[in-house]
Amino acid sequence: MTNALGLLQASRIESCIDEKEGGVTHIQRILGIAVLCGAALFTTARAQEVTKVGTTGAKFLSIPVGARAVGMGGAFVAVANDASAMYWNPAGIAQLGQSEALFTHSSWIAGLEFNYGGVVVPVSGLGSLGVNFTSLTMTDMERTTEEQPEGTGEFFSAGSFAVGVSYARNLTEWFSIGTNVKYINEHIWNSSATDFAIDVGTLFTTPFPGLKFGAGISNFGSKLVIRGDDLLVLKDLSPNHGNNSSVNANLGTDPFDLPLVLRIGFAYEPIVSEDRHLTFVVDAVHPNDNSESVSLGTEFSGMGNIVSIRGGYMALGQRDSEERYTLGGGVKVNADNSLSFRFDYAFERFNRLDNVHKFAVGILF
Repeated sequence: MTNALGLLQASRIESCIDEKEGGVTHIQRILGIAVLCGAALFTTARAQEVTKVGTTGAKFLSIPVGARAVGMGGAFVAVANDASAMYWNPAGIAQLGQSEALFTHSSWIAGLEFNYGGVVVPVSGLGSLGVNFTSLTMTDMERTTEEQPEGTGEFFSAGSFAVGVSYARNLTEWFSIGTNVKYINEHIWNSSATDFAIDVGTLFTTPFPGLKFGAGISNFGSKLVIRGDDLLVLKDLSPNHGNNSSVNANLGTDPFDLPLVLRIGFAYEPIVSEDRHLTFVVDAVHPNDNSESVSLGTEFSGMGNIVSIRGGYMALGQRDSEERYTLGGGVKVNADNSLSFRFDYAFERFNRLDNVHKFAVGILF
């Protein structure tokens, strides 16, 4: 059941970087090393025969959040400087200089609706605190049985959600650490599976100008097991002997791992000013239910950092990947010195599945 509610996602990246040397610029080294790392991961992924695809529950936790992050190819672990950081790398919320609220919506694949909301509040001398909510929902479905395959007239609901609390702080001027603890629920009709999980992330500003490193592990928890009234049946323990043929019994269900994922990434900012901002990102991801992959992305902001355009490519090297390129953009509107609004959009291109459009609204206050 849990696998039917979420749709398989996997993405992200790995790379390395060094300072300018022998006439070779930072960006040239980034691109060269990214290609080498991507080729290595691609070879590893192809050589791996068992990817464990479809073996985890709560797969909705793998759906990328935030139109800005998705527009950059889902390579965001080393950027993580808005409220969606609670998903990508909770250490990133320590970078926020003011409070922020973010809401993201997308009509997901197969008629599903995916939503994410989060609020982050920096607290002087303490760090940054945040709360977040993620949901995957669908319209009610009609119940069918062997006797009534066309429908019984009775409808049931199914869906998934997670509620999280985040905390992060800057341990030094260069290093941040953060965590997100969340409650997970997947339900169908009168049965559900619940669990708790934790995300942990770090963010490091390197000594090399414009270069950041991020790493995080998400969805570390126990196994999901579905329980509920729908699993209650009547069982005759000994049908060949006279006894009670209506003994209550519960059907046993298999436990499923959570979609554990490790992300490592670099972000390079060759241009940072009040008028323009250019960022290149590369991430690597190692999930427990798919092969490794690399994602690449970029973001350019101009006109006083009011308008942004983005692009990226997801899940390079992943076996049988459905994900392809992403495009996006955004506009920031300053209402006054302390209040701003941000509107972002992202387009996800898939191979055979329906393409996805993501919309996000952010409020900085």
